Amino acid sequence: MKTQKLPTLALSRALSRALSSSTTSAASESGPAFPVKTVTTANFEATLSELRHHVRASDFVAIDLEMTGVTSTPWRESFAFDRSDVRYLKVRDSAQKFAVVQFGVCPFRWDPSNRSFIAYPHNFYIFPRQEHAGLGPSFEFLCQTTSIDFLAKYQFDFNACIHEGISYLSREQEKEAMASLNSTYASEWSDVYKLKNSRDIPLVSMADILFTERMKNRFSKWRDGLLQEKYQENQTQGISEDSKQQLQVFFFKMHPALRLNGFTSHQLKLIQLVIRKHFKDLSYVCVNSEDSDIQQIVVYTDSKDELNLLLKEVKEENCRAAEMKIQAAVGFRHVIDLLSAEQKLIVGHNCFLDISHVYSKFIGPLPVTPEEFVTSVNKYFPHIVDTKILFNTNLILQERMKRSGKSLASAFSLFCPQIAAGSQSTDLGSPCHIKVDVEVDDSRSSSWNPGVKHEAGYDAFMTGCIFAQLCSDLGVDFKLHESSQQLALNEKLQKYVNHLYLSWLHGDIIDLSTGVKVADSSPSQSLKRRYPKIVFENIAIVWGFPSTLKASEVRECISEVFGSTSVVSVYHLDMTAVFVQFSKTELVSDFLLLKDTLERSDGPIAVLHPLAKLLQGGNTCAANYDTYKEICSSPLSESLFADQAKAFGIKWKTKLVQYDVASGGEEHENPSVQGDLNTAVRYA
Repeated sequence: MKTQKLPTLALSRALSRALSSSTTSAASESGPAFPVKTVTTANFEATLSELRHHVRASDFVAIDLEMTGVTSTPWRESFAFDRSDVRYLKVRDSAQKFAVVQFGVCPFRWDPSNRSFIAYPHNFYIFPRQEHAGLGPSFEFLCQTTSIDFLAKYQFDFNACIHEGISYLSREQEKEAMASLNSTYASEWSDVYKLKNSRDIPLVSMADILFTERMKNRFSKWRDGLLQEKYQENQTQGISEDSKQQLQVFFFKMHPALRLNGFTSHQLKLIQLVIRKHFKDLSYVCVNSEDSDIQQIVVYTDSKDELNLLLKEVKEENCRAAEMKIQAAVGFRHVIDLLSAEQKLIVGHNCFLDISHVYSKFIGPLPVTPEEFVTSVNKYFPHIVDTKILFNTNLILQERMKRSGKSLASAFSLFCPQIAAGSQSTDLGSPCHIKVDVEVDDSRSSSWNPGVKHEAGYDAFMTGCIFAQLCSDLGVDFKLHESSQQLALNEKLQKYVNHLYLSWLHGDIIDLSTGVKVADSSPSQSLKRRYPKIVFENIAIVWGFPSTLKASEVRECISEVFGSTSVVSVYHLDMTAVFVQFSKTELVSDFLLLKDTLERSDGPIAVLHPLAKLLQGGNTCAANYDTYKEICSSPLSESLFADQAKAFGIKWKTKLVQYDVASGGEEHENPSVQGDLNTAVRYA
């Protein structure tokens, strides 16, 4: 595929728009401020039906998520020394441990008659509620105080989320629930017959003996009453007034029956034994229903064949009711299934974490490797584009973004000033601005500004507007676009579709369609090439040393042994853990071997050695980079990396390794280490 340059005319338009936005008067007239469509359990079903129509008719769908946190511990933040596979493990940890509490979905449809897009922003409150007891254990998730404070700052409605948020099951959870259901109902009635031949539960207490005798007498009187000539007129015969609340007489599928109320689980087991031991024409039946709890009943049948037919019918109804409960519990995942089935272009902003959350919450457990992950994601969502990839293709626009800020709102103001200001006036830039009308329920506006930053539905709207404008700048002519054409297949977008930033810090881009890392050709990444490279085979990780030890001191004591140019950089994970990048691969094994030798020695050399300061306290551990990856793969999240390593099960102090010096290593360029290699840099 040939590399395409941003057209000169498009660049001119973009710069004109960017420059004009900074000089525009703030007095522009704001449009109607009707809110984003908020969706909870109360209006979910009706909204889902409308959303199906909007998604199917759309050209692309923008999404945005609000979460309860991002990093479970400080050392799980994104570092310059994180290799791409380690970065994925950190994203995976975040998606597995934090909850999504708000999901923005905004379909965009090109309206050729008005030469504008129509956006349909939706703001879904979601909450991982356990709808039914039979669907596994309750969900657990972490909350990061900074994230919760951020949500509260922007008036996030926590009550609506918890009490009215839409629950969900992932595809894997639904599959497991259905398998459990089939297993349960396959053996349910065979267990009934097995109990007929099982030994009696020993009645060890006088209370149990009295209870079973009392229930035996009650059932006998009721059954005898059924056999009397005038049963229809005396169906409560044999049941005393004080027992009618516990034994409610009714007809169950044209059979006389008693509904058991107010009994404990132990008492119900005793009742089952009484029925099966003493009454051939009475049966104990559990009845499930879609909208109620399980009912325990005793039913009368004239024959065994009649009983078998009844049990078969009850089993089928119970199974259908349980299936309906599982389907109801799928909840918000129906929206994800819709996006997947329609295979529309999904648009996000710096959205690798968002996509990871979508997979974890609505598809299944995240794969261990990034290669497996992208292959699976591409199967469900074959067309994804990240707006951050798009606007990083031009250095001038990037510089403009740096001055205005890197947030989504800043990008929105920069690329879509007329929409951000709530006006479609052409005074805000060139006539090449993309127009976007907004439709929510019965309200529609061409100058919409609800003013709700950091609400997922509005953020999805901003993301979609940015994408539409950048498409125009790249030369995509929507006036020639037909509804039957897939925007994702437009030739001008091909080098951006399915490219996501795995690590924004490194510029690591992964191609979801191939699973291969792609070199970031953006101008900002080219600036990093003048800085020393990060060579992961040259890195040792050291942890457990005194927290008072600074990066410069770590560098000094190692350089004193191996030479002034032996250490390229020292990078702090936390107060007691650092990365040390050596200038040569063999220095890693030399350092680890020397550390191990000193710790095994009791002589004065070990005390006076330059490394003694690093080894002070006797808790210092060290290993190569692969050990760091192994520890990052653990689901545990202790506050300090040293505690994490201990919880992971590491009992050794030094892991000795042998390197093949001739082998090449994965490299990255480090923009943070500049100039003199003797300068130690500390990153908090």
